Amino acid sequence: MADLRFLTVIICCVPNFLECAAAADPQRPNVLLICVDDLKPVLGCYGDRQARTPSLDRLAADGVLFQRAYCNQAVCSPSRNALLTSLRPQTLGVYDLPTNFRRAAPDAVTLGQHFRRHGYHTESLGKIFHVGHGNQDDAQSWSVPSWRPKGSAYAKSENSADELTSSARKSSKGGGRKKGQSTGNDAKGAAWESADVSDSEYSDGRIADEAILRLQAAQKRGTPFLLAVGFLKPHLPFVAPRKYWDLYAPEQLPIAAIQTPPDGAPSWAPQFGGELRNYRGIPREGTLPTELQRTLIHGYYAAMSYMDAQAGRVLAELERLQLATNTIVVLWGDHGWHLGDHGMWCKHTNYEQAARIPLIVRLPDSGAGAGSKTQAIVESVDIYPSLAELAGIPAPEGVDGSSFAAVVKNPATSHRDHAIHVYPRSGQGGRALLGRAIRTATHRLVEWKTPGQSADTAVIELYDYSADPLEKKNAAPEQPETVKLMRQILDQHPEAKPQYRESP
Repeated sequence: MADLRFLTVIICCVPNFLECAAAADPQRPNVLLICVDDLKPVLGCYGDRQARTPSLDRLAADGVLFQRAYCNQAVCSPSRNALLTSLRPQTLGVYDLPTNFRRAAPDAVTLGQHFRRHGYHTESLGKIFHVGHGNQDDAQSWSVPSWRPKGSAYAKSENSADELTSSARKSSKGGGRKKGQSTGNDAKGAAWESADVSDSEYSDGRIADEAILRLQAAQKRGTPFLLAVGFLKPHLPFVAPRKYWDLYAPEQLPIAAIQTPPDGAPSWAPQFGGELRNYRGIPREGTLPTELQRTLIHGYYAAMSYMDAQAGRVLAELERLQLATNTIVVLWGDHGWHLGDHGMWCKHTNYEQAARIPLIVRLPDSGAGAGSKTQAIVESVDIYPSLAELAGIPAPEGVDGSSFAAVVKNPATSHRDHAIHVYPRSGQGGRALLGRAIRTATHRLVEWKTPGQSADTAVIELYDYSADPLEKKNAAPEQPETVKLMRQILDQHPEAKPQYRESP
């Protein structure tokens, strides 16, 4: 009987042999993946003279900064699915927040799963997968349960949604706001907050605290790790300790030069900040007053600087523990954000300000390209296979992304000739449309049609960034030959799947 038990143990271990062997290899590099919610590339290292982001600027000085990185859809859940599965939204057929990717692709192997299979201890802190709106985390990806900070988004209770709702009820009993009069949705609290509190009073400070503890535990454990740290700011509401607001002179922060949609764009292509307009004090419709715009921009930059400081604390601990010499560090923003350009706020479009993202990769030895900026075009789906190659583990199978490890080692190397990203809309008559966008070094084409319908039914947008960097005008009617060439590129991609629905 003892022999049979011994034999059973041996048989059970065989499938995990590679994983066990990898875990025993102390030379395999660790991975620190820093994900940031709603961060557009307005860091100092991206050339923004107003930004106060010293921590991420230092990371860029030791790594490779990608000037032409693009998300695969400018909204949280699909963008994070693309990062963590290396499957584009149009491959999964998941374009919304509530649908978990495993409903559409139950056998997908995530970044965390793949690294676990090759001996890594994988952990998720803060916001990595999108959790909420009916969606949930992916337990298969992580060696231990994911961790998220608890508590209110606000330091001042009067700014929270619960307090505002209570106040509104009292006001209505006393004859306050008239019927139909509203400046926002009382379901959410204040759009910004500046409080004289410590960094750990807000969520990102608590996320950094926990990340530091996890790094300390990882050093003692001594096995390779993949630690995914997801900071929440500068996502709304724009909350940060007052000292980060004080870094900026509001009058010096620029207001968007173009505050109207592109000429000739279809009516459904823009959006006007529905997410923002759910917060107190934000008009439900119309152009926002200049001073309100400036306050919101100030809040975005303050929240970004606060996040930068928390990322800096984590990176400093990585150095202090002497883990940096064997850790790949990636800084990734899930999508961009409109700050009043075209009259738009938040993400949710196919335009440049929503689709372009920050991406910085630092190798353990800094690498030959340390401090370089690359013009290589990459997508979020490329990060997973790139990390696998840089870590020396097998490439994932059946994915949309391709490794840009060669670019990290030599930033002058090219990667793609275009990126593709998507956004869904309701067209005339409530038709379900999908905008598939091709972004080359000089142009963006957006094809709007219902998935599966003929290309002849599509409405086209074209933007020529060499002549029109601010996307003032849809150039499709004037550049038919360019449209033809760009559509030929789009035709290289499979037809997009419609939004996944459960069978009745």
